[in-house]
Amino acid sequence: MAIWVDADACPVAIKEILCRAADRWKIQTTFVANQAIRVPNSPFIRTRQVSQGFDVADQEIVDQLSTGDLVITQDIPLAAEAIDKGADVFNPRGQAFTRENIRQRLAMRNFMEELRSAGQVTGGPSAFSQTDRKEFADQLDRWLQKNARH
Repeated sequence: MAIWVDADACPVAIKEILCRAADRWKIQTTFVANQAIRVPNSPFIRTRQVSQGFDVADQEIVDQLSTGDLVITQDIPLAAEAIDKGADVFNPRGQAFTRENIRQRLAMRNFMEELRSAGQVTGGPSAFSQTDRKEFADQLDRWLQKNARH
């Protein structure tokens, strides 16, 4: 069992929470990005830098993950692929992507993308908050307690 992080757009606060959890729970955590990522020196924390390109980091995660792993991503298509491979998935705000909700989320993402490309919607998600950080930490803690072996 391992944790895979789509690290290019992952907030620093979430990276810090994940690094502390990796050491505390002794669970292999890999940050995948197309740029260099700084992480603490730990036998449980790795980085994997991939080449630039559309969805290169996403594909690396999908290729490497195993059933029962955890994927942290904001990318809904990546979340759908990870779920199909048997991974648990949630975003940096602690919201779980599941078999039950991923198709709806994909449809909403595609709809919003169409509105944005037509100029109907501008802007993005709200700023990352302390509440988001706490929701993520709580969700990660629940997952680790259920799945990780100390």
